[in-house]
Amino acid sequence: MRGGWVYLLTNRPNGTLYVGVTNDLVRRIWEHRQGTADGFTKRYGLTQLVYFEEHGEILLAIQREKAIKHWSRAWKARLILDLNPEWRDLYEDIIA
Repeated sequence: MRGGWVYLLTNRPNGTLYVGVTNDLVRRIWEHRQGTADGFTKRYGLTQLVYFEEHGEILLAIQREKAIKHWSRAWKARLILDLNPEWRDLYEDIIA
């Protein structure tokens, strides 16, 4: 099995948050940025990648995504702040 990624998107610092999982982070974030799929991220303009983590197995990434989705907003914000205190869009970092 291939690995996976868990990621968090927002529309602005301290804005609306979305937690997702994918096996191809660059492709999936590009899709969110292009608005190719209707849904929550398109509706709220969630295009800024503010957090991501890699997992060696996709099943572990899926479990982690489900866990984070049940966390409080404060816990999710702390996760972002620990890695990315300025809430900088990390998309350029992953395509470089």
